[in-house]
Parts: sequence; C-alpha cells; structure tokens
Amino acid sequence: MRTALIIVAGLMAGLPRAEEALAGGAGLPETITIPAGAFIAGSGQAERDAAYDLDQAAYGHDRTRKWGWYDDERPRQSHHLPAFAITRNLITNRQYAAFIAATDHRAPDVDRKTWHAYGLIHPYQRTRRHAWPDNQPPPGRGDHPVVMVSHPDANAYAAWLSRQGQGHWRLPTELEWEKAARGTDGRRFPWGETYRADRLNSHDNGPFDTMAVGSFPAGVSPYGLLDPAGQVFEWTATAAHKAGRYLVKGGSWDDKGCGICRPAARHGRPATIKHILIGFRLVRE
Repeated sequence: MRTALIIVAGLMAGLPRAEEALAGGAGLPETITIPAGAFIAGSGQAERDAAYDLDQAAYGHDRTRKWGWYDDERPRQSHHLPAFAITRNLITNRQYAAFIAATDHRAPDVDRKTWHAYGLIHPYQRTRRHAWPDNQPPPGRGDHPVVMVSHPDANAYAAWLSRQGQGHWRLPTELEWEKAARGTDGRRFPWGETYRADRLNSHDNGPFDTMAVGSFPAGVSPYGLLDPAGQVFEWTATAAHKAGRYLVKGGSWDDKGCGICRPAARHGRPATIKHILIGFRLVRE
C-alpha cells in the first residue's frame, strides 16, 4: 500500500499544475449529450397564468403578477438545435477549486460594501456560509454548486477547462439550457406539467440553502440533467435586453411557488454580480 502511494505521489509530482488541479478536483465535469432536433421552448398565456397562481398561493400576494415577471418569456414555439453536450450537474465548489488552485483566479466572495450596493434582500451575513476562506471551498460544501461567481468568472473557468486540450467549454445559450432542462414536448417543469415541491431544492421544502448536487434524482430532466429546477439560478451565454446583463434560468433555493423554477422562465442579471443564488453549468464542444 505504501509503495502504491509513493508511486501515485510521484505521478502527481510530474503533472503540470493544471492537470494536477484537475485530478484533485475529481477530473472533468461529466456531460450528457442532447440530440439534434426540434423542441418546444417558451410559454403561452395559460402557462404564465398558472405560474402566477403558484406564486400567489405560496407567498400570499400577487406581486409577481403585478410586476409581470413572466410576461417577457419567449412565445411558445418550436426551435431546432444541433446536438450538444452539457454538464449533467452544476459546477461544484470542488470542481471550481481545481481552477482556483491552478490559476490563482480570485475565489468566490464579495465584500460588504459591494453586496449592499446590489440592493438584494439577503443580508450580508448570509453570504458568509458561501464564502471561501483561504481560497478553499466552505467546509462540508465541496459537492454544493459554486455560487458568488460572476458571468466573467464562469467564462474564465470554461476557458481554463478548454486549455486542457479536452474540448472547448462554454456557457450554454438560453435555448440549449431550456432544451436540456425540458426535453422536446414543452412540459412546464422538467418532470411534467404539475409543480412538485419534493423534486427540487426550493424554499417550499428545502433548507433555504444550497445542497449537494444531484440530491433530487426524481427531478431529473428527460435527458438526465440534474437540478434543472431550483437549487441555484444558472448563467447562460444569452444577453438580456438590458446592456451588461445575461439571462439566468432555473430558479433557486430561495424561491417558493415555484413559477420561476419553470424552464421557460427567464430574467437578466448584471454580468458582474456575485450572487449567492447564481451558479452555472457548461456546454462542451
């Protein structure tokens, strides 16, 4: 046994820094293939009205309806995409740590002044459980999705993976993400037409916090995507209507209802925001 450990240590010592970091981060993210073909994206008025009803029942008010949260979703229609591969899980703290170790990129965190400037309802103290002390993931959260990563941070991680010579990695477009999360038939949720609070990490039944990725296998998409609803919102490569913003998809552990957790739902966030509710997954070409 001791000899085997010595051999492994010797092999690791001979690895370039990036390869060693990948080995320590459990290797490249696993991907699933989404076949080429047509699928239904977006929503109709009936789906949006049902989403508002879910929110009102959960929150006891109709603010999402008054504010028109879902009114700018794509019109329900068919789109065709070529085949692509997407990570089965959200990128985890452990996987992102390999990138931090290899590149000295700034670890996920945000200072109090910046957080307050975002104007979010979450108190600054809540960010501390997601912050990385000494450039290391928070204890016990290695398999949780990485959060407090900006859009440029996610792109930097993708570029680092791409430099390893095992494919080109990038953020998914909104349509790629929606097809992977929803399948082809335009269903309202990854698992079907009816909201099921036991199939995702949301504020309905969850711990009001991130959880290990893949904790809700019953919430899997038709293609095998895990955590396509709830857990954390996910950056996409698709720009929002407002300059400097990108669309995020999927809903989060903070949401109840959960109209926002539908694959058709979308909203824009500033590219530079480091939010405790936003993570990402990647496409591999």
